[in-house]
Amino acid sequence: MFASEVIAHRLRTGCQTLRYPAGPAPSLPDRHGGALRLDAARCPAGCDDCLPVCPTEAIQRASDGTVVLDLGRCLFCGDCVEACPEQAIQRTGDHRMAVRRREDLILNGPGREEARLAKALEEKLLKLFGRSLRLRQVSAGGCNACEADTNVLGTIGWDIGRFGIQFVASPRHADGLLITGPVTRNMEMALRKTYAAVAEPKIVIAVGACAISGGPHRDSPEQLNGADSVVPVDLYIPGCPPHPLTTLDGLLRLLGRLDENLQRVGRGS
Repeated sequence: MFASEVIAHRLRTGCQTLRYPAGPAPSLPDRHGGALRLDAARCPAGCDDCLPVCPTEAIQRASDGTVVLDLGRCLFCGDCVEACPEQAIQRTGDHRMAVRRREDLILNGPGREEARLAKALEEKLLKLFGRSLRLRQVSAGGCNACEADTNVLGTIGWDIGRFGIQFVASPRHADGLLITGPVTRNMEMALRKTYAAVAEPKIVIAVGACAISGGPHRDSPEQLNGADSVVPVDLYIPGCPPHPLTTLDGLLRLLGRLDENLQRVGRGS
């Protein structure tokens, strides 16, 4: 009787794994808000209402007077959105935020209202990692928020293993590193040794505001303001913490898997 009840329950619940990217575009929780968009043209001269409310100084005025928003520093708290009288800064609800270059997270004018999303790895690396990517996760002084949401990707709801992506216990078995945390001085040597232990060629992914820019404790003498101060970074995934969907989207973009999966579903396979 017990076994039959279990089977019946499984049939009722059906598949619990997110159909991404082939399924309907998933919506983020109301409190998340997704990526930010900056329309600098709507910022009136002399208005600095958004600057003092930002806890990480992600919003600044450039030398030419224009407002600049650095999504790599942003905690996505939304205080700037509420403070802006002209609604120049807006939430988009878009989970896609991962970029290949640090400067692509800086919004500062026409053509740069939103982050420039990541492109796939170079052809040689795609041939190596495009269908099988093993990552060693390094918590370099993080608060465990990014670590927890990264761990979620291995659960039944997300199942990143279906894309050939796995987290491994040893850098000797890894193709690259996924780094969280601002890289505290106590973790600097550990990160360098872990990076050195990964065989060439290898990739590095920085997840979260801390790993990208140092986070809320940026410029503290006890940390190094992010992963790229120690190792080269190939993918930046902003957030505090990034939503698991943002991280998944970034990984698939890096591996050139988004179009491939959509085409596969379109063919009915």
